[in-house]
Amino acid sequence: MRVRALVHYNSRRDLGHLRNVSSSKLEVVLGDVRDHGSISQAVEGCSTVFHLAALIAIPYSYQAPSSFVDTNIRGTLNVLEACRRYKVSRLIHTSTSEVYGTAQYVPMDEKHPIQPQSPYAASKASADLLVDSYYRSFGVPVVTIRPFNTFGPRQSMRAVIPSILAQAAFGKGRLVLGRVDTVRDFNFVKDTVEAFALAAQSEKALGQVLNIGTGIGLTISEVTTLGYRLCHKKPPRVVQDSQRLRPEKSEVLRLICNANRARQILGWKPQISFERGLNLTLQYVRRHVNPKEAQDFVL
Repeated sequence: MRVRALVHYNSRRDLGHLRNVSSSKLEVVLGDVRDHGSISQAVEGCSTVFHLAALIAIPYSYQAPSSFVDTNIRGTLNVLEACRRYKVSRLIHTSTSEVYGTAQYVPMDEKHPIQPQSPYAASKASADLLVDSYYRSFGVPVVTIRPFNTFGPRQSMRAVIPSILAQAAFGKGRLVLGRVDTVRDFNFVKDTVEAFALAAQSEKALGQVLNIGTGIGLTISEVTTLGYRLCHKKPPRVVQDSQRLRPEKSEVLRLICNANRARQILGWKPQISFERGLNLTLQYVRRHVNPKEAQDFVL
């Protein structure tokens, strides 16, 4: 089986982490999800499409909301049209728990009201609705995976866990964060990937939205304490960085997943504990992060 990956074109021809994949079965296509031709070229001849292309940096969505509309909504439209044209057997679309906004009840199932609280979340919620409309209107065979907070090796240093671990491993005398009282449900990347793989094979999953998470909520403060404990250190005083704060009404205070539907339909459940996943991520950070940059990560 051949695998084709669409990588965002850039002038450096940087393939990101795909540059470390040595496989004759991997075909890389340079393009842009916003460009219909790029997507058509990438999808033609494929049987299963995993749609993960998106702008995801929430702070940037306040600065450039139109970019998020173009990439996350119009880009998804291009993917849907290509999948419809070439009659793919399955499209796995990536959503986000951010579309729910602050939890109105926990744990949060797929019936939880949709209340996007940032331009990023609004663009993803719109994409989700567009995907559902193509399933109902044109019979495009879709499954929407809605991960809660995925973490693990190779994650961008903008994300909160790599930022905490880098500062714990290499920082000296201060810890730069945003709010530390928000609650998130962290799922290790290997478990999230397993859900995607199962969704690609399940007939019962067609047309469904499936939450993926552990059902365990942790504050950023608790994550920080555990991360520093793994480094055999005590957390220093937190310096709050205004760049990492969302507008007051936009902050999502609590996200805790109910993944019962994924368990029932896919037989999926998380296998890797948070502490084990955190330790695996710490090992990666220690090997690959430049210590001099550990204090400079901006979420």
